[in-house]
Amino acid sequence: MGLSIAVCIKPVPDPAHYDKIRIDPVRKTVVREGIPTIINPSDKHAIEAALQLRGEGDTVTVITMAPPNAEETLRDALAMGADAAILLTDRAFAGADTWATSYTLAAGLKKAGGFDIVVTGTESADGATTQVPAQLAEWLGWPHLWNAVSFEKVSGESLKVRTKAENEWSDYQIGLPCLLAVSREANKPRLTSLMGVMKAKKKPLTVWTRADLDVEDGALGIGGSPTQPGAIFEPEMGRKGIVLTGDAEEIVNVLVEKLREAGLSIETGDVCGLGGGSV
Repeated sequence: MGLSIAVCIKPVPDPAHYDKIRIDPVRKTVVREGIPTIINPSDKHAIEAALQLRGEGDTVTVITMAPPNAEETLRDALAMGADAAILLTDRAFAGADTWATSYTLAAGLKKAGGFDIVVTGTESADGATTQVPAQLAEWLGWPHLWNAVSFEKVSGESLKVRTKAENEWSDYQIGLPCLLAVSREANKPRLTSLMGVMKAKKKPLTVWTRADLDVEDGALGIGGSPTQPGAIFEPEMGRKGIVLTGDAEEIVNVLVEKLREAGLSIETGDVCGLGGGSV
């Protein structure tokens, strides 16, 4: 019997539509409704890793916790080559922090059952906490490795994995079942083909809600999240477009003063280029 590999992915806002993102002032959460999504870039490397690990008789299943419109994102993952998909979706899951998210994902993986390996990316483009992989492994009670750059099957019971931390590499042999958080340096995600898109339409996509999972209501969504934002705001994105005039020395003095007003520590001696009339 082959290995069963799961890949946890997250739909994130399409960067081309970042201007549509809004903040709910009451719930203090990002309003995602109506914003097109893409597969979280880091998670594409996780999908690619799973597809490379997949051998004859093995299967790859992608799973996500997201709103109903995430079916399109899951179909994109199926078009890359995954065999099946699972969508965990319910209003009860909304507003979850990493603790509640990993709890719900673990419940979905346990319901599906039989997975030997769970693969994730290292961080999401919108939250970037990097916490979900380790938390998920804890909920599952599995060993896990972070920032894996290479991996290979030793047998049906273990993997050889190389991880990277800053400029150092470490080699491990990890027993199954296990979780791997895959580095962006591990691979180059494949592009989807027209044939892949057509096949994805016929692949199984299962949808589960709160009622389908063995979970406690107090651990779900924003109500079950230990992390609560104290304040949230939209940064000012505009540019002031200040034009400085005068000779080089005058411009430098004004520039230094404006940098100090912005809270930067700088001395006039730190600014070079006076002789050439530029800064």
